[in-house]
Amino acid sequence: MGDSAKLEIGGKDSEYKVLSGSVGPDVIDIRKLYANTGAFTYDPGFTSTASCESKITFIDGDQGVLLHRGYPIDQLAEQSNFMEVSYLLLNGELPSKSELEQFSNHITRHTMVHEQLAQFYRGFRRDAHPMAVMCGVVGALSAFYHDSTDISDPHQRLVASHRLIAKIPTIAAMAYKYSVGQPFVYPKNNLSYTGNFLNMTFSVPAEEYEIDPVVEAAMDKIFILHADHEQNASTSTVRLAGSSGANPFACIAAGIACLWGPAHGGANEAALNMLREIGHIDRIPEYIARAKNKDDPFRLMGFGHRVYKNYDPRAKVLGKAATEVLNKLGKQDPILDVARKLEEIALTDPYFIEKKLYPNVDFYSGVILSAIGFPTTMFTVLFALARTVGWVAQWNEMIADPEQKIGRPRQLYTGAAQRDYVPLAQR
Repeated sequence: MGDSAKLEIGGKDSEYKVLSGSVGPDVIDIRKLYANTGAFTYDPGFTSTASCESKITFIDGDQGVLLHRGYPIDQLAEQSNFMEVSYLLLNGELPSKSELEQFSNHITRHTMVHEQLAQFYRGFRRDAHPMAVMCGVVGALSAFYHDSTDISDPHQRLVASHRLIAKIPTIAAMAYKYSVGQPFVYPKNNLSYTGNFLNMTFSVPAEEYEIDPVVEAAMDKIFILHADHEQNASTSTVRLAGSSGANPFACIAAGIACLWGPAHGGANEAALNMLREIGHIDRIPEYIARAKNKDDPFRLMGFGHRVYKNYDPRAKVLGKAATEVLNKLGKQDPILDVARKLEEIALTDPYFIEKKLYPNVDFYSGVILSAIGFPTTMFTVLFALARTVGWVAQWNEMIADPEQKIGRPRQLYTGAAQRDYVPLAQR
């Protein structure tokens, strides 16, 4: 810090501090802009606005870098596990062996949900979208766990955080079971976080479900790669809801609702549907030509990213995982061949290079989830499951920030100026 930015409006100068983070671009502190000048900034989508200070996640989209508390995402995905990454996001440092065991035990002991919550599901139609169920059930948690809704109490915040991370897999698995008309499966304390979720999702009373270690490892990678992604739309929604003092369960439900949007959490489903539409590598040239045609509404899904202008580091990890899962399950899925060929073209074709349309995390995650056996309606649910730990970490950071104020964006008003009311008889 030390530099300043000067702004002249109406012949009057005002000066603002330039703040520097540990890495990344500088920011101009404009908190006193309106008081000094009577003007606001105009930034639709907040693409040039830092809404908070955070120590959790850093992204450099131009370089294709994603760091959680300073650790590269590819290192975490290849060498760590989801419970360890969850601890890191929440606490700022990697855990010792005893700390990880204690944390994992806390999460495991919270995986069951209140038995009355199971009755809540039966109020939904059987064909309800699982994300609709997730929004309702997660929001209802505050009606069951009154002892962890006081956000001014650090202990209650901790309990709520552990409960949300622990119960989301159970709630998600129950949403799936309800949609297919199968009985709910209780969590097992002897299984890992990811293994427990797979068991609750796919096991049935008639036979024992065997958790494939390759599938479990791939799912764990997917959870790690989706755990947090800086101030995206759903995370900003959680922070905005939390800034009002809303309880943590309501805040996470708000994040789930935002994530449901096809421009956010639904992209992996769209990418898989596109790969299925193409169907075979012989048809790729036709679709590449359509993608380049400005008059054709077709768009290649799973390419490009709002932030990344380079290869999404998460896509590299999942590309390898997709091959491992399909090989282990003995599935010869032609869409993986289509995906590989499209990736090859995107990395060499001048059109894609010029527009920086590199494969993103959604490109391969749908292929993996489909191979494991998840219907496309569950894809965004799994995204929400993984992202919950990031939402919780961001929410905790926001609550503990003494500078945090209730979110209140301003606007550029272009409606009618003040005018007098005209009685109905005179109109």
